[in-house]
Amino acid sequence: MPTVISSQFASRVTLLRDKVESFAAYPFCLPAVRTLEQIDLHPKVTFLVGENGSGKSTLLEAIAISLGFNAEGGTKNFRFDTRVSHSVLHEYLRIAKGFKRPKTGFFLRAESFFNVATEIENLDAEPSFGPPVITFYGSRSLHEQSHGESFMSLLTHRFGPDGLYILDEPEAALSPQRQLAVLSRMHDLVRERSQFVIATHSPILMAYPDAWIYACTKDGLARIAYRDTEHYQVMSDFLQNPERMLRELLDRRDDEDQGGEGG
Repeated sequence: MPTVISSQFASRVTLLRDKVESFAAYPFCLPAVRTLEQIDLHPKVTFLVGENGSGKSTLLEAIAISLGFNAEGGTKNFRFDTRVSHSVLHEYLRIAKGFKRPKTGFFLRAESFFNVATEIENLDAEPSFGPPVITFYGSRSLHEQSHGESFMSLLTHRFGPDGLYILDEPEAALSPQRQLAVLSRMHDLVRERSQFVIATHSPILMAYPDAWIYACTKDGLARIAYRDTEHYQVMSDFLQNPERMLRELLDRRDDEDQGGEGG
């Protein structure tokens, strides 16, 4: 039987478990890592979802670094660090790649996007024979825009066809309307042969059709259907009857407060 070579940019992430000395040590003790053997990536969009502390962002960061991106974000041409805080997990990952190489790419970290914007200004302050770097981001300083505006500028001007995009919580500071705009732009890029791997809490973003969703639970990573995610179920329950949910939540809180009085 002939070997099928994947045409997607990144197709599988494997943890080299035999290299790990202890799964009790960080970051190997994190739920998303502790039981990880391998996960397949969708050729278009893959989501990692889960509570803070589950390890989804740590795993996403390691995937990005393994693919050649700067730990604090940016394109593969960015090489700066304001604070070394990434884990060693990337040293224990193997990424299976297709025969095609992406023409462009970007690693977005919501928490360090400010540093990327600063690095762009630092690069443009240096002598250069080429156009200013900010030209490729809409020609307006990202620091002079809100977080939401600067991300949309990035998505509109810097992201292009045949790209590999690793996004960590891109919904930060985005209104629901802006999140819908992100979905639309993502779809345009997917139709232009781009691939996304995204860690998110947003039930709007993870609704992207046919995407693969991996839930990071206390028992590890598992593929899950969109409507089975806790994010969808909580949001759906709330929107169907917000008064009932608020009543139950706040009444329980009042009971807890009363129970603590006089202690």
